[in-house]
Amino acid sequence: MLLEVSYGGSPVPNPGIFFTYRENPVLRAFEPLRSFASGGRSINVTGQGFSLIQRFAMVVIAEPLQSWQPPREAESLQPMTVVGTDYVFHNDTKVVFLSPAVPEEPEAYNLTVLIEMDGHRALLRTEAGAFEYVPDPTFENFTGGVKKQVNKLIHARGTNLNKAMTLQEAEAFVGAERCTMKTLTETDLYCEPPEVQPPPKRRQKRDTTHNLPEFIVKFGSREWVLGRVEYDTRVSDVPLSLILPLVIVPMVVVIAVSVYCYWRKSQQAEREYEKIKSQLEGLEESVRDRCKKEFTDLMIEMEDQTNDVHEAGIPVLDYKTYTDRVFFLPSKDGDKDVMITGKLDIPEPRRPVVEQALYQFSNLLNSKSFLINFIHTLENQREFSARAKVYFASLLTVALHGKLEYYTDIMHTLFLELLEQYVVAKNPKLMLRRSETVVERMLSNWMSICLYQYLKDSAGEPLYKLFKAIKHQVEKGPVDAVQKKAKYTLNDTGLLGDDVEYAPLTVSVIVQDEGVDAIPVKVLNCDTISQVKEKIIDQVYRGQPCSCWPRPDSVVLEWRPGSTAQILSDLDLTSQREGRWKRVNTLMHYNVRDGATLILSKVGVSQQPEDSQQDLPGERHALLEEENRVWHLVRPTDEVDEGKSKRGSVKEKERTKAITEIYLTRLLSVKGTLQQFVDNFFQSVLAPGHAVPPAVKYFFDFLDEQAEKHNIQDEDTIHIWKTNSLPLRFWVNILKNPHFIFDVHVHEVVDASLSVIAQTFMDACTRTEHKLSRDSPSNKLLYAKEISTYKKMVEDYYKGIRQMVQVSDQDMNTHLAEISRAHTDSLNTLVALHQLYQYTQKYYDEIINALEEDPAAQKMQLAFRLQQIAAALENKVTDL
Repeated sequence: MLLEVSYGGSPVPNPGIFFTYRENPVLRAFEPLRSFASGGRSINVTGQGFSLIQRFAMVVIAEPLQSWQPPREAESLQPMTVVGTDYVFHNDTKVVFLSPAVPEEPEAYNLTVLIEMDGHRALLRTEAGAFEYVPDPTFENFTGGVKKQVNKLIHARGTNLNKAMTLQEAEAFVGAERCTMKTLTETDLYCEPPEVQPPPKRRQKRDTTHNLPEFIVKFGSREWVLGRVEYDTRVSDVPLSLILPLVIVPMVVVIAVSVYCYWRKSQQAEREYEKIKSQLEGLEESVRDRCKKEFTDLMIEMEDQTNDVHEAGIPVLDYKTYTDRVFFLPSKDGDKDVMITGKLDIPEPRRPVVEQALYQFSNLLNSKSFLINFIHTLENQREFSARAKVYFASLLTVALHGKLEYYTDIMHTLFLELLEQYVVAKNPKLMLRRSETVVERMLSNWMSICLYQYLKDSAGEPLYKLFKAIKHQVEKGPVDAVQKKAKYTLNDTGLLGDDVEYAPLTVSVIVQDEGVDAIPVKVLNCDTISQVKEKIIDQVYRGQPCSCWPRPDSVVLEWRPGSTAQILSDLDLTSQREGRWKRVNTLMHYNVRDGATLILSKVGVSQQPEDSQQDLPGERHALLEEENRVWHLVRPTDEVDEGKSKRGSVKEKERTKAITEIYLTRLLSVKGTLQQFVDNFFQSVLAPGHAVPPAVKYFFDFLDEQAEKHNIQDEDTIHIWKTNSLPLRFWVNILKNPHFIFDVHVHEVVDASLSVIAQTFMDACTRTEHKLSRDSPSNKLLYAKEISTYKKMVEDYYKGIRQMVQVSDQDMNTHLAEISRAHTDSLNTLVALHQLYQYTQKYYDEIINALEEDPAAQKMQLAFRLQQIAAALENKVTDL
């Protein structure tokens, strides 16, 4: 455009100068991804259009988190804006900043990092995530303040050293000279000092003991002085005439001996290598044979479970219990949540008035203008947390369950608004990654509702068999009741890293006063009494729903080896003591043998000895009370070594780690044993030949339409949307929590193995190639071979759904109406309405203002209707 200049109100002639506007600069990537709180780290930002900018700055906005609990002596945290230094280098495609310093406790703030370019601000965030700040590292000062430098390297200890610093960036100095960095790990820093002891810096000479140089570590903008360095100068005091005969002659002898020893060692090493190679081949063969044997044994033992499934059916929860657990069990109150208990604290005289007002409030929710305004108003409140949004969405799902077509329409409207936000921000891949908005949780609940029957009819059986197979395999070996670790597991962190001696036993169990024959139950002699009770209850009551089983702490287990009876308990006067430690009692402790007869009775039926120190039903309570001082199979490592020297050598630590890794072959064994059950589950969920729920086809088509509408042609983006809306939002949740759909108890050790399979399912649903190395977690390496097959299944599954016949809006609405008719009466709809009104009460003024400003709401007098409902529910006198 032509540039015109006025001076004193009169135009100034110019020789046709043109002024050009160009697009704002674009940020594409940055590295590194994080900085220590003290700042000073070089941040390289790449993009386009930087040559237009005259002034750059890196800005951090710090907002205190309400959930942060500061120490008593600390002052309250205040919002602040931290302005960083200007750029240190820039051209059209690259600009380099030094990260600014932020408050010492970055985890106490919500930190937003921006790049300020003249008047334009851009969020420092890419697909890889936002820029992060982490707390500064800590360093240990040298013992006594002086480091005797006798080795080639100086060693400094600390914590979180490499969390936001690399070996190339870190700096260290001995006095005024640089100490060359060699190694930087999370806890250790090694650097090579100058050969000759340097003098101290000039500013240090006056206050430096014995004129020794200080050792300084510099990370970004911050320095740490860890002490002084003293070189070993004893050799230099010896005359040169003595050094030659005393050093060179022995050196020649040592070299000759070393050459001979090396030759011997190389011969020995060759023999050792062949021996180890032979052992590894034997180990591989034994693992394969063991997997075959274990799988055969498991299939034989699982026949009883399969027969139970065929006879009694899969113990799928009824619809209400299922939705209660999926929607509200993860809430703050868990199973005591008012939505699960269904108990409303309303005085009887007021109940009819309140119920009538709640029905009016239900009608108000059925007004789309009101509900959209209601949701937007709540989401605009800063104190309306992500957890509150999740809970609110679940309440809304129950309240509107009678009109699921309307609920779906609201979800679509909110979803389109959410999609628009991500498209405008040019990061659509991030949509649906979390459940931080009401509509994202609404989608999770909608999928859970629509897939219930599919779980019940199709996918539930292989999932239930997988759960039972894992449970059975875990219980075949020792399980540490205190540390929650097992010999047979898929999770390396839950692996029992010791060889525990144990033997399988079969005990005969008589259930008192039930008149049934003795029932054989398989247990281990290393099981605690509570574990034995759980296995007995599992076997004795397996024909009944799990929710009807007695709890282990509500029954007494009695053993009659002769004429006398002995009550078995986890902790009693006979428990083995070692100092302040007490060991949990096992069958081995009581000397219970194979074939022994045990009697199971309810609390109070059998007379208990006064000195047994049992407080049933407090056996479990006693165990928890002593939790910090009791052990079962393995004493905690740090406690075992408490009395010993804590300065173990590096070799000893590496040896301990190596010994632990030997037990990782157990993971392979368990994986091979369970592989068929894992494959069956993946097949049932992802095989294109199986029936696909109409809700999945309907919503996937909706996503395809929106991608086409917004001209999103990137297949990765559409794949991520579908993955985040179904597999990660529903299947992973069910995999990790089988008690959401089945009437079962899930122990922590079983849950740990299910988490590994859930992680594998998540990895299979991503299109990113997983680069594995020796340092990759064992859980990732475990299914590395199968992951490509699973990824192909996911791709084919999505492709198959796209090729299916479209589900029309009418067909979907008919399906949703059937679900509403079948299940709405069983839900606590009135309780949900009452809980939803609490949010109306809390943000009453804001909601009224929003309704009065909306033209559509004004026409329908929605604010007036809400005021009437509020007057009735809160028993207020009003002149309306």
